Amino acid sequence: MNHTSRMTALLGELRRERNGAVADAMRLVGAPYGLNYGVSLPTLRRLARAEKPDYAFAKFLSLQDVRELRLAAYHIADPAGLTPGEFPFWASGIVNHELAEEAAFALLPRIGDFPALFRTWTATDMPWPLQYAALMAASRVVPPDSGWVDSAVEAVRRAAAAAETVPPDVAASEGGLVSAAPVAAVVAGTGPAVSASPESGFSASATPSAACSVCTPAAALLVAQGAVALLAAVGSRNGESRQAVLRKAGSLGRLRAEDYVHEELAWRLEVQ
Repeated sequence: MNHTSRMTALLGELRRERNGAVADAMRLVGAPYGLNYGVSLPTLRRLARAEKPDYAFAKFLSLQDVRELRLAAYHIADPAGLTPGEFPFWASGIVNHELAEEAAFALLPRIGDFPALFRTWTATDMPWPLQYAALMAASRVVPPDSGWVDSAVEAVRRAAAAAETVPPDVAASEGGLVSAAPVAAVVAGTGPAVSASPESGFSASATPSAACSVCTPAAALLVAQGAVALLAAVGSRNGESRQAVLRKAGSLGRLRAEDYVHEELAWRLEVQ
């Protein structure tokens, strides 16, 4: 059976689980797709995991503008296929928070060279969906590398500062999250002044204002959420790690996303 036939069969199963109310709700929180059946994540995961792991087929699915197929791709992809040379392909498809979360849940922590992906996707001026995905995935690696703490804290610092300069109308649109279109423009190099970053799959913004165009206050909070997940995972290992994490996180300021990190770590790493 070729890829098109397999996709058609899988799509038929997914369509039987459609939920229009869920699809409508998702459009209100900045997760637009060309086609969205509103299938719940538990159901989607069950159907995707029934498929035989197939890296090429997963890439084929990820190119379709259908929510369920793109999410299923993360479960069907064989992690062994996601080498550094493949980072650009997968990076270009992570254009909203749901895709970032599912990639972090199903695929990214299982790849062989995750440290390289983490370094690349948390680098300065990487679009927020990539940073969010890398941070969330890092929190699921066992054990998480304590060397990632600095990158997590700096990602929050940058996102918090960038979010402060976003115009109110942009910050309020689509639940405060950037849709696929602006991020795709950055990927294609058609957005604000950019410089190439071939390993990431995205183009890095050349100016702070360009970075702000893809990091609203809501997006900055997601980056902070990913950072908290990683920092809590590292800090919970032992007392020494806890103190190191709290010390580094303590260097953050009092912007909204930074405050979120302070508040979350205060109870997550509280000494019992």
